[in-house]
Amino acid sequence: MKININNTEPVISIKGLYKSFGNLDILKDVNLEIYKGENIAILGKSGSGKSVLIKILVGLLLPDKGTVKVLGEVVNNLSLKNLNILRLRIGFSFQSSALYDSMDVRQNIEFPLVMNRKKLSKKEIDYLVDEVLDSVGLKEKSMQMPSELSGGQRKRIGIARTLILKPEIMLYDEPTSGLDPTTSEEINALINSVQKQYNTSSIIITHDLTCAKQTSNRVAVLLDGSFVKIGEFDEVFKTENKQIQSFYNYNFIQ
Repeated sequence: MKININNTEPVISIKGLYKSFGNLDILKDVNLEIYKGENIAILGKSGSGKSVLIKILVGLLLPDKGTVKVLGEVVNNLSLKNLNILRLRIGFSFQSSALYDSMDVRQNIEFPLVMNRKKLSKKEIDYLVDEVLDSVGLKEKSMQMPSELSGGQRKRIGIARTLILKPEIMLYDEPTSGLDPTTSEEINALINSVQKQYNTSSIIITHDLTCAKQTSNRVAVLLDGSFVKIGEFDEVFKTENKQIQSFYNYNFIQ
């Protein structure tokens, strides 16, 4: 999956980013650019700073030093009002899917529209809900409760709810976690479909190298608070770096 990044303004630009909590250094001189229409998978062991990086991207945490620019806006310079406007252009697919158990599928997907697009008519909302349900292949599940869905179906509905606001950037948190291999393949295919259909730029946080290989244009390995290698999958894992090799061995050799 090649993306032409020549002469293209990045949709996410991270330069010289540092973040510490007390004496614990989490991110140290992090640099990364992500381009329109590109999927990038971020790999790293637990505690490597992946979640902190995402929180800084959406303004939930402030960096100690450095610049984070998202869709042309310097995130740490934005007022709360403008930060909330920016967040509406970013979709977040939670690892747990984060569906409301008391709402059926249709109500779950409607919720962001009801909260953020108050001028839409019921007919317009119904059309948009049907559109995203069709995109994730679950139109027939619209009246079911989350408890009646499989893990893979809940993931799909979570992605559909994120897509309802037509985000320009998608953030996927461990999208295949807890899924069997067949369902994981289906979610990987859906991520690729979203990229093509909605022309999104995406960050995919994952420990699953099959997911990274199948969905990403590039992968970025975060170790000890910095990106040690960024590139296409095969390029990154053709290395003598023992820490990077351990990711590959754990996923594909054990």
